[in-house]
Amino acid sequence: MAGEPLKLIVGLGNPGTEYARTRHNAGFQLLDELARRHGAVFRSEPRHRAELARARVGESELWLLKPMNYMNRSGDPVRSVTSFYKMPLGSILVAYDELDFPAGVVRLRQGGGAAGHNGMRDVIAQMGDGFWRLRIGIGHPGDRSQVLDYVLGRPSAADAQLIEEAIGAAADAVPVLLTEGAQIAMNRLHSRDPAPAAPTAPANS
Repeated sequence: MAGEPLKLIVGLGNPGTEYARTRHNAGFQLLDELARRHGAVFRSEPRHRAELARARVGESELWLLKPMNYMNRSGDPVRSVTSFYKMPLGSILVAYDELDFPAGVVRLRQGGGAAGHNGMRDVIAQMGDGFWRLRIGIGHPGDRSQVLDYVLGRPSAADAQLIEEAIGAAADAVPVLLTEGAQIAMNRLHSRDPAPAAPTAPANS
């Protein structure tokens, strides 16, 4: 990954059962999938205000981090963990929900702004912007005034399926990142076509 081996994947979300499976927790969902695939177990780390897991992916070992502050204060746990383990910025990947992409789309890049995402805004404020990011599309409600309720709500069944498929593709890309590099992982992620949403069944007359 541009000369820095991947050491840490951060998933952004809100703690608590009331936020589980909401659109804003796509980053948490990715980390849960990576932990499931690679036999990692999250443990509470109160000093970092986070949950951490150690995952072995092929020949590599990665930390998986869920900040346990609320979304708009995600940066402090990320800074605490990366400072403690002396991780360079280029070895960090942050995964989060992206309003500007349709559900099912996933994109990888290094650097860039927050694009209105409160969690990313705080991470950038604490860390700078040179880390990698994995953006998981959740779609947009179409009206800016509806965004808060939208991201804190649960997706429709069709969108949930698309988001889960995107998360699966992102999880598939992590071993590629580690062994073949970011460019090949990007090519695979960016060339996949999300399956179209299932049509809504007509109502019985």
